[in-house]
Amino acid sequence: MQGDSIMEFMRKNKKTILAFVLPALIIYTAIVMIPILFSVYYSFFRWNILDTIKFTGLNNYINLFSKDAIFIKSMKNTFLLMFWSLVIQTPLAIALAIAISGRIKGKRYFKTVFFLPNILSSVAIGLLWTFVYNPEFGIVNRLLSSVGLGKFIRLWLADEKTVMGSVIAVICWQFVGYHMIIYLAAIENIPADLKEAALIDGVNQFGMIMHIILPLIKPIIGIDTVLMATGSLRFFDLIYVMTNGGPNHASEVIASYMYYKSFRDYQYGYGSAVSVVLLILCLIVTFILKKAFKSEEIQY
Repeated sequence: MQGDSIMEFMRKNKKTILAFVLPALIIYTAIVMIPILFSVYYSFFRWNILDTIKFTGLNNYINLFSKDAIFIKSMKNTFLLMFWSLVIQTPLAIALAIAISGRIKGKRYFKTVFFLPNILSSVAIGLLWTFVYNPEFGIVNRLLSSVGLGKFIRLWLADEKTVMGSVIAVICWQFVGYHMIIYLAAIENIPADLKEAALIDGVNQFGMIMHIILPLIKPIIGIDTVLMATGSLRFFDLIYVMTNGGPNHASEVIASYMYYKSFRDYQYGYGSAVSVVLLILCLIVTFILKKAFKSEEIQY
């Protein structure tokens, strides 16, 4: 009882709450909020470190949307990546989670195998798949040739028509296991009594999925969709390793273009404007998806 009284006092004491929250708030402000504010500030200037910083107002933003064809292409690629990530990963992750939920043999093995790519370094994965897609000794072209489909052999990462699809396939392969684990946890959190009652009522497996599992995990689907969409909008490292935005900026995304303008062209003001646009897009997409998946709290 004494321990409960102490905990109750700590929850009601604002100074105690502040003492616990303040260190995390300071760290978050230092590494997140302050850099964001600086990016917004520098986006109104022209600056390459060597010359004097010069205020240009909205010129950077105007140039982005009216004169910069590469930025427009990077926006299209970013939304293409987000769309296909949602379309491929969401149903596949849910299907895998349903398939290995319950008491099945080798459940831990399957969870480990599907989740393993997510814990590997994106640099390592990028290098691995660069070899897989290699036009001379890569396994993709060799496999196509061995099964008589030589006409489909391509320069996968050097062809503007195939590079984005090739990169998206790798991204989905890497992260589908992560989303599967999220859905698996949600499915296993559904009370067994509900499933047993549905089986007693004669509901088949398809009906169980459509009328029990999917409605009950809808809030989790909404949260995971936001994570997947915003992660796709900010994606950078694997694309940088595999293609560096090429060929001819065909796989350029907003994050890689921001890096390109800031740290290769040394246009820090322009790169800051790109980062601010990316931030705004993330906020807009998050707002839209939260509205789309808005639902009442589920009571079991």
